[in-house]
Amino acid sequence: MTEILNKSVVSSMQSFVDELVQQATEAGMIVNGRKTKEILFGSILKDLPLFATLKGTPVERFFFKLLGVHVANDSKWMQHVDAISSVLSRLYFLKQLKRSGAGPEDLQFFYFTAIRPVLEYTCPV
Repeated sequence: MTEILNKSVVSSMQSFVDELVQQATEAGMIVNGRKTKEILFGSILKDLPLFATLKGTPVERFFFKLLGVHVANDSKWMQHVDAISSVLSRLYFLKQLKRSGAGPEDLQFFYFTAIRPVLEYTCPV
């Protein structure tokens, strides 16, 4: 479900969630509250209370990964940069390979298969 709100508009997401639960119940299905998540985009929304509850339990807000890009609700890149920084351990391993006497072709192969894809994957974004 998607909802676009201006600053002063009240969310109707709760009615959407209630309708989803009702339709699922009628179809003999159960909506799993632990797997139901909410994400808000925009800096004005960061201090708002939770919009939706599922059977009285607040729906968790979260960050998500979409095609390799870590998307945050504040539209900042820190979570994505943190995820990419995991490449540091691979760089260290490359250094260890060089110290152990691996040849240039082996080092290049490791770089092109284990390091470069992580750094360049979502670069155009």
